[in-house]
Amino acid sequence: MLLEAPALSALPGLRHAFFTREGGVSDGLYASLNGGLGSADDPARVAENRRRMSSALGVAPDHLVSLYQVHSARAVVVEAPFAHDARPQADAMVTRVRGLALGIATADCGPILFADAGNGVVGAAHAGWKGALTGVIEATVQAMEGLGARRSSIVAVLGPTIGQAAYEVGPDFIARFRVEAPGCEGFLAAGVRPDHAQFDLPGFIATRAAQAGLADFHDLKTCTYADAARFFSYRRATHRHEADYGRLISAITLA
Repeated sequence: MLLEAPALSALPGLRHAFFTREGGVSDGLYASLNGGLGSADDPARVAENRRRMSSALGVAPDHLVSLYQVHSARAVVVEAPFAHDARPQADAMVTRVRGLALGIATADCGPILFADAGNGVVGAAHAGWKGALTGVIEATVQAMEGLGARRSSIVAVLGPTIGQAAYEVGPDFIARFRVEAPGCEGFLAAGVRPDHAQFDLPGFIATRAAQAGLADFHDLKTCTYADAARFFSYRRATHRHEADYGRLISAITLA
């Protein structure tokens, strides 16, 4: 039902989980632990799935909060639970409130969980290529510092993310990266089709984390596309011509 990161499990006073697609009540395309509030799944089943996640994290169901993610570099401070229909439009959130779980939804993009256990601050970010490129990692770190975290004390972990072998990109993507991320060629391997490439999103995220001053960064090295039994994948669903896809939840809370 969930994966844990040793680097976070070793820290006192917090709980975290990179939930897989296993252990829920949804069926069909959403089987079974779909946490996506924006999916076309039965809302009652999504609510039950999220209740199970909340229970695993040791928080009340309404204390597992998620954002309205828009592939931005915006990070918000969360001080209290908010209704699902009042979700802030952002792609990262931070808190120092105990018992409040920050839940990021992904289905190929990179979920990153952050913790400065000593100073009692946690964060969570949705890092797709656009967010990573435009600064969502740096924005998360800065927001954590605003709550008293120290950059040198932050532990960050990248959860299940689409791997390079499955992530083909086209000419427009390649051109933008060459302009906005000089030196990015190292993350672009030769593609099968002419003028295409295979993009290393986890590697790019790791580099951006290092540039943001995160010395204690870890990658679970788990590909969402390659493991259909455990993970939802937007790209795999697209290749299969499926109408929709489930969302994975990665969450962290101060216990």
